[in-house]
Amino acid sequence: MHILEKFCYCPKCGSSHFVESSEKSKKCENCGFEYFLNPSSAVAAFILNGKGELLVEKRKKEPAKGMFDLPGGFVDVRETAEEGIKREVKEETMLNVVSSKYLFSQPNVYRYSDFDVHTLDMFYLCEVDNEQDMKAADDAAECTWVKLEDIHIEQFGLRSVRQALHIFLAMMNK
Repeated sequence: MHILEKFCYCPKCGSSHFVESSEKSKKCENCGFEYFLNPSSAVAAFILNGKGELLVEKRKKEPAKGMFDLPGGFVDVRETAEEGIKREVKEETMLNVVSSKYLFSQPNVYRYSDFDVHTLDMFYLCEVDNEQDMKAADDAAECTWVKLEDIHIEQFGLRSVRQALHIFLAMMNK
């Protein structure tokens, strides 16, 4: 189901004449208000320890519960992507990000509450201050360090993360 199908009334005037204007928008025939569905911002971190191992998590919740993931999540309102990556890493791993470098982005579809939420996932290379403080929390069931050569991309549950791992591992092998 396309999420715009659930928007039946104009959020500005309440009219039921809120109709599809394009694949990504609905427009009110009463007041002219047009709502555009844009992707939600999400972030994910590539964190390497002193041995060159990658920090991976096991997902605690759906979607992809029990599969591997990178630390990250949705960027909050009034938060930069850089603030979001620091907060998400702290929430999920108890680690403090001391530097983050934007690498690239990937479009994604995140299934949540029976809706497809379109996201723009931004990937960062992050450094943390004390990797020994790592402890799984929030959405992470467990956290572990994995050698890059032992990464099995098919064990990661989210499509954009799998695609990002292909790119990241290719960058690391150059």
